[in-house]
Amino acid sequence: MLDKNQIAQRIAKELKDGYYVNLGIGIPTLVANYITEGTNIILQSENGLLGIGPFPLEGNEDADLINAGKQTITTVPGSSFFDSALSFGMIRAGKVDLTILGAMEVSENGDIASWKIPGKMVKGMGGAMDLVASAKNIIVAMMHTNPKGESKLLPKCTLPLTGVRCVKKIVTELAVLDVTVNGFKLLERAPGVSVDEIVAKTAGRLIIEGNIPEMVF
Repeated sequence: MLDKNQIAQRIAKELKDGYYVNLGIGIPTLVANYITEGTNIILQSENGLLGIGPFPLEGNEDADLINAGKQTITTVPGSSFFDSALSFGMIRAGKVDLTILGAMEVSENGDIASWKIPGKMVKGMGGAMDLVASAKNIIVAMMHTNPKGESKLLPKCTLPLTGVRCVKKIVTELAVLDVTVNGFKLLERAPGVSVDEIVAKTAGRLIIEGNIPEMVF
């Protein structure tokens, strides 16, 4: 199985030169550490920053430089700062090529639930509602099962939705999957993880075609 950093490392392979990318809270923020050197990727944060670098080394943090998840970050040459109105103007105008989000559940038709568990206090949906409605491509980074061992890849989400039919790809500690009109299509499996284990932990429709290769880092 992959750890959180390896999930982020695998997702970083999906970034293309020239992409403008928004990283959600949690595992997605780790993607900034694995961008290939020489690749021109511009990371955007909805609290008003364009041009995010890797996480700072311990002792080099600047408390004034934070992402939307309130984590300290670094900038890169050419970075710019602006207000939330301009930031969300970028998002709503479709200027973000790829959004990478965490999720509590994803359905087989691409619905995502990522913001609320009934009975638990939350501050609100935040920028996720704008991101899932406006981004050209959405990749979800999450664990394949919840703490109870129940699948988070479902026929239908049970939690309140953030967006409908918007997720294109999912990377978990077990697998890489595309979201298709016919369900989750298994593309890759984590090193040492069997197809049978992925089948057992996926509640939604799972498409398996031919030999499924292991991920390559």
